[in-house]
Amino acid sequence: MKDTKRIYLNIKVHPRSRKQDVFRIDADTYKVHVVAPPSKGEANKELVKVMAAHFGLPVSCVHIVRGLTSRNKVVALEPGSQTKR
Repeated sequence: MKDTKRIYLNIKVHPRSRKQDVFRIDADTYKVHVVAPPSKGEANKELVKVMAAHFGLPVSCVHIVRGLTSRNKVVALEPGSQTKR
């Protein structure tokens, strides 16, 4: 799914993993392993940080659009708004 400024990715999150990892499944689908537990939004916070680091973007350019309480999420990347230098 694409917008003029945003790139939408489907993410399958695996909380409480032994290590952080990002796996590309296809063009817009990723599987992400995070160490944090899913309670109190900790896994969501870590997911945003991991995706920002993976794509070389600031954390402020990565947003969870759908699936805050689910393992299946839609994440929006805004690469044009504030790119990291």
